[in-house]
Amino acid sequence: MAVMESAKHTLDDFLAQERAALVSDCTACGKCVEVCPVTPFTAIQSGDEPAVVGGVLGLLRDGTPLQEAAKEWSSQCNGCGLCIPTCPEGINPRRMLMLTNTTAAEQNSPTPQLFRKMSRAIRIMAAMQLAPPEFDRLLRNPRAHDVDVVFYTGCNPIRTPHLLFNAMTILDALEVDYEVVGGPGACCGIIQSLWEGDQPSAERVMNGTIHRFAGHRPKEVLSWCPSCVLHLGETLSGFRQASFDFDHVTNYLVARAEGLAGKFVQPVNKRVLLHTHDGMDKIGRNVAAMLSSVPGLTLVDTVSEPGFTCGGSGADRSPALKQAVREVTLARAEREDVDVLVSLYHGCHAQLAGLEAKGNFQVMNWTDLLVQALGQQPHDDISKRYRMQDEWDMVLDEGEIYLKANGLEMDRDWLKNLLPEIFAQTEFKGGLEAFADGCKKTEVAV
Repeated sequence: MAVMESAKHTLDDFLAQERAALVSDCTACGKCVEVCPVTPFTAIQSGDEPAVVGGVLGLLRDGTPLQEAAKEWSSQCNGCGLCIPTCPEGINPRRMLMLTNTTAAEQNSPTPQLFRKMSRAIRIMAAMQLAPPEFDRLLRNPRAHDVDVVFYTGCNPIRTPHLLFNAMTILDALEVDYEVVGGPGACCGIIQSLWEGDQPSAERVMNGTIHRFAGHRPKEVLSWCPSCVLHLGETLSGFRQASFDFDHVTNYLVARAEGLAGKFVQPVNKRVLLHTHDGMDKIGRNVAAMLSSVPGLTLVDTVSEPGFTCGGSGADRSPALKQAVREVTLARAEREDVDVLVSLYHGCHAQLAGLEAKGNFQVMNWTDLLVQALGQQPHDDISKRYRMQDEWDMVLDEGEIYLKANGLEMDRDWLKNLLPEIFAQTEFKGGLEAFADGCKKTEVAV
């Protein structure tokens, strides 16, 4: 992806140009609707497909509000990308729907103040799991200095910080010269753009993050978060010119797979089922390749779910489809040949981890297994421990110790009432109003 400090036009201008190009190129044949796995879970009938696409084009052309069928289809787009190879005009329908949802949010955002709510929830969740030096490393971006690589955490991955520290352990084992950038203070802008429809804020946030990257003069920026990769690398492709490579961290690791495998010294005698997603299947293949090189480990099977990730930007957008597919995934994990269900991303791990208490399998992330193979102890998965608890009081008994160490003092009953919303990320569905601007201030600024 191309990233530099300046652009010839604003984000608003760029999006207008991209919308116009899509309207010009798309013939509304409807083939993308026909192959979409979401369509059977909507009210769309056979023969409706061209009209559905026509509704999308109307919004992109002149702001005509989406009618029910087009609105239902576009809002449930989970980013699986199965539509992309079917378009006879060579259009990327996934990108078209991302721009459609961005335009719809400009008219009427379904999640106002999402970034404010999300940022506060992330800070609390991270502070409940990390010692102060670790908390600072993920939440306080370093001063600019030259490095070969920037490891970009994104925002939401910090809810499950042990994955990020595991990834750093792997980079350390490869002796990579890197610095960590991320957190709400270095957002990619997808929340402001896609969810809130505020393009000036999105451009300002994105520019600030890009400048942070550029300040380190890296050769490569490695993203953990697939949403950041999709937003910066596909949806906004062409808005900036590149001075460094921007890619998912697994592509970097697979390119060094031989050297990494040579450092595996500890057998991991597990039979694992890998959970992946259709929308970025290369990342799933990367992880499968790395797991296959771990001594003692048997990759029994891979189950791929629709969407490009779990969570609000991915599979959760089409809940009925997700539920149907998730049942298949869990049934496969329950079979006797599986010890571990392996998660792909932070959103996947957050949703799957709590199921360990009810199943006959462990839930681990692929980074846990690679760190074990390196002969080291994976970072403590406190998030999973919290999700496996039956009582929020038990979560707070441990979490308050970390919160206080990180300087967050808050009323226990107030926080206990909010924890179900925080852990379920209800801000992506309009929840967590306690964190909205204008609400009564709580005992702590978060």
